[in-house]
Amino acid sequence: MRLILTILLLVALPTVASPTIQPGEYLTEGGWGTLKIKPGKNKQLTFVLDAIGANAHSCNLEGEIINGRATLEAEEEGKACVVGFKPKGDDLEVADRSEGYCRYYCGMRASFEGLYIMPAAGCTLAGVRKARKAFKQAYDKKAYADAEAHLSPLLNNCNKTLNWLEEGWIRNDLALAQYKSRNLLACRETLQALADDAAKTDAELREDYPPTDAESYLPIMRATRTNLKLCKGNQ
Repeated sequence: MRLILTILLLVALPTVASPTIQPGEYLTEGGWGTLKIKPGKNKQLTFVLDAIGANAHSCNLEGEIINGRATLEAEEEGKACVVGFKPKGDDLEVADRSEGYCRYYCGMRASFEGLYIMPAAGCTLAGVRKARKAFKQAYDKKAYADAEAHLSPLLNNCNKTLNWLEEGWIRNDLALAQYKSRNLLACRETLQALADDAAKTDAELREDYPPTDAESYLPIMRATRTNLKLCKGNQ
């Protein structure tokens, strides 16, 4: 009787479905990787993955996901790049499941492996572009409070998945709107995260960053130095 009861209990236990990969846009923390997943043919999913590493080296992969994996050609004949996609809550863990054969799709200083996060509302690539466009339209009309209202949510809500260079430009744009509104304290606080690097010379920054990264970062730092002076007012 005990054996029969045990079997009945096991049969009665609810089965827990394995988490499934959801279509959508995923971003890495720091915004260095973007993963877009869409429904494909035969109920399969297709993906496009772009990742950026140091000195503008990048990874670019795309294909079809079957049973949580995508199999792509590799440089070595007879081998394949296998990309694994593992759901973790609303996010996806992406990894090379082929002993490094996916390096074929990456530059020397780039990698695509890591946790890809479902971004917060308004924080997709399109959402950020939309907010920045609305900011510029309001700023050009000298509606500085409206301009600030469009941009500040990006730093408050999207900071986790913003690319470091884009964050730098957003901080400078927001600081200018705050300066125009004569909110100098908020202006300085917005730029505080960039202040240490802004205090360095261009030559020092070139020593700290790979060449291509430095060339992209220097215009942000030059803008930050100017805006920090504006935000000090008559102090």
